Amino acid sequence: MYEERKYRRDFLRKDTLLVGFRVVYFESDLLILARTMLEKQAYDSLKRHYLTIKRYIQKCPEFGHTFSPYLVPESAPLIIHQMSDASARAGVGPMAAVAGVVADAVGMDLLAFSEDIIVENGGDIFLNASISRKIGILAGSSVLSGKMALLLEPGRWGVCTSSGTVGHSISFGKADACVVVSESTPLADAVATKIGNIIQTHADIPEGLRCAQEIDGVVGIVIIKDDKMGVWGKIELEYN
Repeated sequence: MYEERKYRRDFLRKDTLLVGFRVVYFESDLLILARTMLEKQAYDSLKRHYLTIKRYIQKCPEFGHTFSPYLVPESAPLIIHQMSDASARAGVGPMAAVAGVVADAVGMDLLAFSEDIIVENGGDIFLNASISRKIGILAGSSVLSGKMALLLEPGRWGVCTSSGTVGHSISFGKADACVVVSESTPLADAVATKIGNIIQTHADIPEGLRCAQEIDGVVGIVIIKDDKMGVWGKIELEYN
């Protein structure tokens, strides 16, 4: 069932330098911003990567169901290796990285046509930017929702969010938002899930921050629960 993603309206309105468009293939629903309209290229890329993952899960059902890291053979497709590697580093199942890895794979494909690319996949973002960018933080019913934004320097980033109170993705925690920044979008997605699972109350925020620090490749993290927030890493926030 399609769930309207109202936050995308503001996402589009705030960027007048890039062209925004939506690409959908079965369960995958991407918002993409690029220097030019790349709808066909994005659709072809999304379809190819989606089917690669689906076929692998049909071949190895456990890959799609386990909540633990899953080692794959050398012969597995690259996108499957990326999911497996990210999940192993975070200590979660490979599907915890699926939204991030799809955003990353499509974004990397589109770099052949546009230097600036933003791919948003249900709150998980691949970003390749030639200028500094702001990414707003939404946190459900928390009083802190929409009150701040991540400031990202030019470069390639993965910014992924896990929430136990917003959206349909599986989370065993109750964080309003767990936002992870990494140079790897699949890793950011897997770690956001890992840390999000830890947060039951705001008292768990310090443990979540400590856990994030122990995972190589995490640049920074923001955890929001109710009216409390924890921040760690080489990230900058702007408050509205």
